Amino acid sequence: LRIDILHRYVVWQLAKRRAGTAKTKNRGEVRGGGRKPWPQKGSGRARQGSIRAPHFRGGGTVHGPRPRSYDFTFPRKVRSMAIRVALSVKFAQGDLYIVDSFGLETHKTQNLKDLLDQRNWYSALLVDGNTYVDENLRLAARNIQKCDVLPSYALNVHMMLKRHALVLSLPALKILQERLVKDIAEPAWDKYDFKMTSLESIPESNDQLQLEESEEFKES
Repeated sequence: LRIDILHRYVVWQLAKRRAGTAKTKNRGEVRGGGRKPWPQKGSGRARQGSIRAPHFRGGGTVHGPRPRSYDFTFPRKVRSMAIRVALSVKFAQGDLYIVDSFGLETHKTQNLKDLLDQRNWYSALLVDGNTYVDENLRLAARNIQKCDVLPSYALNVHMMLKRHALVLSLPALKILQERLVKDIAEPAWDKYDFKMTSLESIPESNDQLQLEESEEFKES
């Protein structure tokens, strides 16, 4: 299993989540400091041009953080591969569960908590349909610690590794299957048309190849 792909995915996801709003003021942005603090000569002190220079208390910051984006490119097919690896890890560990549906009769938190406790799902990620999550499930799970609910399109490696049990509904499983299978690389013999050549048509040596070329030249 490509555990390195899981690490790269989590690093990319957490970097994409960062706000990147940290900022310090340089000497041109700090208030004040426009006047020369003392004359250039005659005071016996070192020459200074502004009290907002970086070496002054209250001065500007040098090489401080500036607003930036921490996002970087991570290929879609590699992301799809990371999700497949995470699903394989959950399956190998026996932490992948499939249910028919999450259709709860009530939105009460205690009912869902009892169902999770009966199955020893004390840390669970529940994945429902594609564009929506069952309303009763969403309301019942929002006050349970270590229980997250996601639609299938939002499934990601970080959330799968964060929780112990991964529970998929059948609609979510079918959607994930269609989504992940299309990114699997096709074998070369299925992707390209190869021309078969018999061994008799292959020259045994370069001398034979040169002889055939010279005969073709004489005929022409």
